[in-house]
Amino acid sequence: MITLKINGQQHSLDVEAEMPLLWAIRNEIGLTGTKYGCGIAQCGACTVLMDGKAVRSCSLPVSSAQGKNITTIEGLAEGGTLTKVQQAWIAEDVPQCGYCQSGQIMSAAALLIRTPNPDESDIDAAMAGNICRCGTYVRIRRAIKRAAKNV
Repeated sequence: MITLKINGQQHSLDVEAEMPLLWAIRNEIGLTGTKYGCGIAQCGACTVLMDGKAVRSCSLPVSSAQGKNITTIEGLAEGGTLTKVQQAWIAEDVPQCGYCQSGQIMSAAALLIRTPNPDESDIDAAMAGNICRCGTYVRIRRAIKRAAKNV
């Protein structure tokens, strides 16, 4: 048995220790906001927060997440109130197809946790590897800067 704390709730799962966290989140717990993209931790669609840090859940064994606080896109808003990052995403009209957006938002949220007023290089480093096929990178950057002003 593996016990995970996801979005503040404990989940006991009868899964293999090496199962990727992504599949535990999606298939075992039923939270489908975290997306499968590449399966090799290169695209960022599967990004979740683990103890406040952005991690790629498609390549992280579920056993490595035991005892950690995991936050998915579904758990980011508190009490139904969107975070500053989510509000900025809406204000800047960031998504097109939207597939990568949960991972993008989670990476941006992790950045603002550790660097509340990021500069260009901070944003570049935090968002590197988060791929958006639609190319909304300019809007993503504007949304991060907007959210930083409101933090």
